[in-house]
Amino acid sequence: MMITLPTSGKEAQIKYRDGDYQIIRSGSYVTCAVTGRPIPLDDLKYWSVDRQEPYIDPAASYKAEKEAAARKS
Repeated sequence: MMITLPTSGKEAQIKYRDGDYQIIRSGSYVTCAVTGRPIPLDDLKYWSVDRQEPYIDPAASYKAEKEAAARKS
């Protein structure tokens, strides 16, 4: 997957929901909770509703799920 990273603009504040999200503060990107890389809103496809975190790709989402499960046990 090729993601074009934003070169300008501000970070959006998002409320993540099941299947969609609500923009609380407008911006052009969010920051991946695992990698720290910016995710353009047009490319945002992975997030956790429970943790309210965005992820850049499935691998980052999986890593966050594994780490959250390890903390619970």
